[in-house]
Amino acid sequence: MTTNSKHRTTRLAALKRSLRLYRRDAERLDRMAAFYRRFVPERGLAFDVGAHLGDRTAVFRMLGARVVAVEPDPLLHRALRLLHGRDSGVVLAQAALGAKVGEATLRINLHNPTVSTLSDSFIAAADGAQAWEGQTWTETEDVPVTTLDVLIAQNGVPDFAKIDVEGYEDVVLDGLSRTIPALSFEVTTLDRPAGIRAVERLERLGPYRYVLSLGESFALDSPWSDATEIKRRIEALPEAANSGDVYARLSHR
Repeated sequence: MTTNSKHRTTRLAALKRSLRLYRRDAERLDRMAAFYRRFVPERGLAFDVGAHLGDRTAVFRMLGARVVAVEPDPLLHRALRLLHGRDSGVVLAQAALGAKVGEATLRINLHNPTVSTLSDSFIAAADGAQAWEGQTWTETEDVPVTTLDVLIAQNGVPDFAKIDVEGYEDVVLDGLSRTIPALSFEVTTLDRPAGIRAVERLERLGPYRYVLSLGESFALDSPWSDATEIKRRIEALPEAANSGDVYARLSHR
């Protein structure tokens, strides 16, 4: 078997594991739907940025929203086409998001494609970090880059945007020049400064309030707070937390 064939086999096996974890657990999908209902209105519009295999896309559709699902990895995008390509309520975009339109290098983790990333600092921080042993990014793929502003111009202003791009969230928000009603972005203990910068970027756009949801709990773990408090909470996250999501909504809502 050639090296390319081995890599493809490895990636397909990883995708099958992800499919079992993210898409075939009905109880998990129901919990997610109950959680996201507070952010995603029926007949609304949601952006799924870093869609992976589209578990959030599926949940947003369960809630009756239209979805724009953005995924740069060509293999994952093909899987999304198989899962959602016939759904007129889903727009699929094969691209990464960033600060400006162009091209970038996606670093691919063959064994764990959900953590493929454009962020070199994220990969550097993972080297030797607890709970990241054995994670390697050995493949690269040049991918097109667009921006949140372009997506909005093409599809409308989303009611909610989920952004999960492994340490590149702050750069994605650099491509947004207006407020949107609500959004989430991943934060990790590997790269807390990226999470802090994401909050500061939103603060330049408008009056947001924030709350954390740790891991895959699908629960808000504290009252809504201001930017100063959420940045303090990001800094204070225990290493064992590993990751979570900051949810932000405009304070006048």
